[in-house]
Amino acid sequence: MNEPKGWHSRGYLPHFDSPETVQFVTFRLADSLPRSVLEGLKPQQDKTLRFDTELDHGLGACWLRRPEIASLVQDALLHFDGERYHLLAWCLMPNHVHVVVEMLPDHSLSEVLRSWKSFTDRRANERLRRTGPFWHADYFDRFMRNEDHLSRTIGYVEDNPVKAGLVDSAGKWPWSSASRRDPQSP
Repeated sequence: MNEPKGWHSRGYLPHFDSPETVQFVTFRLADSLPRSVLEGLKPQQDKTLRFDTELDHGLGACWLRRPEIASLVQDALLHFDGERYHLLAWCLMPNHVHVVVEMLPDHSLSEVLRSWKSFTDRRANERLRRTGPFWHADYFDRFMRNEDHLSRTIGYVEDNPVKAGLVDSAGKWPWSSASRRDPQSP
């Protein structure tokens, strides 16, 4: 079992890892943002907003658009819900995943992300009959500062398919917590 690390980095983005902390996390497919897009983000003031906008354009192979791959990833997210973490909201987009998760004691965010990504990497590559990295090595995380921040973040996560023009109502997107909250969803 890995101990939470507080602030740390693997040479990419800084991360905050602490038990009983609610985190917003985004991780993406390895080919979701070409180098030219990433280099274009460097001079921008609000990189996070630009980064999300570029991801929503659906660049790369978009393996999560395939129901069997999206189902595999969603099942992995739900598998240890209530044991290692509380999954408060999630949304699988064609080339990235958003989750809002509360870590439980004795489990770290980095441990959980590594577990999700390594399990689904192997299984997805088997199903797709491909080799190579499935997920980008790093992830983005932000801890929730208060209830308002949490509420707005959950709204952002669940409305992401609407904002990206994939559906006209969040509850219609099958790879999201919104579809389980909305009694009108398919």
